[in-house]
Amino acid sequence: MEHLIQPRVKEIEISGIRKFFNLVADYEDVVSLTIGQPDFFTPHHVKAAAKEAIDRNFTSYTQNAGFLELRKAACQFVHKKYQLSYQPETEIIVTSGASQAIDVALRTILTEGSEVIMPGPVYPGYEPIIRLCGAVPVIVDTTDNGFKLTAELIASHLTDKTRCVILPYPSNPTGVTLTEKELLDIAGLLKGKEIFVLSDEIYSELVFRGQHTSIGTMLPEQSIIINGLSKSHSMTGWRIGFLFARKDIIKHMLKVHQYSVSCASAISQKAAYEALTNGFDDALVMREQYSRRMNYVYGRLINMGIDAEMPSGAFYLFPSVHRFRLSSFDFAMSLVSDGGVALVPGSAFSRYGEGYVRLSYAYSMEKLEEAMNRMEKFLSRISS
Repeated sequence: MEHLIQPRVKEIEISGIRKFFNLVADYEDVVSLTIGQPDFFTPHHVKAAAKEAIDRNFTSYTQNAGFLELRKAACQFVHKKYQLSYQPETEIIVTSGASQAIDVALRTILTEGSEVIMPGPVYPGYEPIIRLCGAVPVIVDTTDNGFKLTAELIASHLTDKTRCVILPYPSNPTGVTLTEKELLDIAGLLKGKEIFVLSDEIYSELVFRGQHTSIGTMLPEQSIIINGLSKSHSMTGWRIGFLFARKDIIKHMLKVHQYSVSCASAISQKAAYEALTNGFDDALVMREQYSRRMNYVYGRLINMGIDAEMPSGAFYLFPSVHRFRLSSFDFAMSLVSDGGVALVPGSAFSRYGEGYVRLSYAYSMEKLEEAMNRMEKFLSRISS
């Protein structure tokens, strides 16, 4: 019966991140820095709120867009943090994670043959959805531009079919972000054009230098903002995301969302409300730890002679392995089998990730130190 499967579904593949994670799972004595999973537990007060919700039988459907008090809290959160202004009644949907928010947004705005511009290397969660919509991903090489998708690069790839530009900053896999000036330049380029900007800001609370800036403050009518609690509050498994846009766009996205999941988990929504109110600054402690880990790992890599762009946020480094004259996959496999360290091949993040590997430092300092010690020994052997 497989021949009856929708051809576009057959053409897409499982994420290269997960494929490599599964591939090396059976290796013994390997320090894995592959998954972007915070190593902090969900804050106690958030878990307590979820338990209370269960005890009080808050276990029914909520409104499709999420229960109103949570939508109010989410709108207040992004307003206080990033100066974004959205109406809780009409301009936000609570989704089952940021991934579902991306899916709903793209399925709502894309048509057959429309083009979506995004930076390469890039998180692999966008391209399959774009292709399932019959649209065309236009991945722009940013490797000579500090991994930044700037107005100049966007302008050189605009066509009359361009429907959307994706700005995934702070970036997975590179950790870089865009400055306010760079965002203003992009907003100036796109303002008034019939082009959406999908800004994936899931790492917005994990910015190490300066404050996170959202293009939604500069281009409100064209911007679709994605956010959530997975990274900021270490709530990956709770599956709560937020989709913000103007009401004439959200009303159509809500239809797609409704027929996809009806509503996000009621229990998780109650936990999310607690996170956004009494946990307004919960991310600060985690951010300080990530910054310390980043500085440590970055310093170790530079001392090993490995080139890497210093991250501005998130919890990833994307060091170059070009000088070893191996594909990123072969380098990563050799590092696993001979060095006992697992990193994700850069090729998992589009063809422009070739020659790099992704390292997640969302792990304890003890684990990071062991990984760096092993990696240093491995590199000394293959370089001698």
